[in-house]
Amino acid sequence: MLTISQLAAYAGVTVRAVRHYHQVGLLPEPDRDGSGYRRYGARAVVSLIKIRTLAGAGVPLAEIGRLLEADAATFAEAIARIDDHLREEIERLETSRKQIAQLAAGDSLTLPPDIVRYLDRLREIGASERIVQAERDGWTLVVARWPDQVREWMPAKFAELEDPRTVRLYRVLSELLDSDGANRALLEEAADILAELAEEAHAAGAHNFHEGIQDELPFDLLDALADEFAPRAEQLRALMRERGWSGWNRMERIEKPAD
Repeated sequence: MLTISQLAAYAGVTVRAVRHYHQVGLLPEPDRDGSGYRRYGARAVVSLIKIRTLAGAGVPLAEIGRLLEADAATFAEAIARIDDHLREEIERLETSRKQIAQLAAGDSLTLPPDIVRYLDRLREIGASERIVQAERDGWTLVVARWPDQVREWMPAKFAELEDPRTVRLYRVLSELLDSDGANRALLEEAADILAELAEEAHAAGAHNFHEGIQDELPFDLLDALADEFAPRAEQLRALMRERGWSGWNRMERIEKPAD
């Protein structure tokens, strides 16, 4: 007579699996002996090996109980039915794999077509792939929070890429992100461009896409994402504050204290 540990080891399963089979009614629980332990006989070992084999072959646990009690003809019929189901599942999974392979080759897994085109445009103007990756992840955060508003914001984002200063900004940021060491001159140049664009937009009465949005969490996540991509992101934010702006994700003018 075997303990539950010995039974599990002999059948090649875990003790946890044995207890689960007890819970779902596949394997009867034996009575306890005088010492208070459950003891399993040879038939329990045979039943457990059958359960393990059927489960390993992909037979649902809900079907295994009936198969254990079925005669040869009923067993064969049930196995054929399960095999048909597994074939259909394999075909579904193969289709899913093809779709995943297509998505893995591009940016469209979590982003709508407008933003995918925007990322392609960034590549066209000379942004590095690391910058594009950072933009893709950032837009993923934005789309998850504001899926309906994104389409309204994209024409303005595309228009920004027609400005040579924005093109230069992305190239400078690409160089900063792809380089190992800090480059103060490039950081200063990026901050100067950002501040200049912000001043012009402010003077023209233009607003950032976040105007009126009270939800701070996405902007905090965007800042955190920038820090994870580039250790020098905080330096750039500090330079923006020196120029009177809170940052670049949620650009707000910082009122300087009166002298």
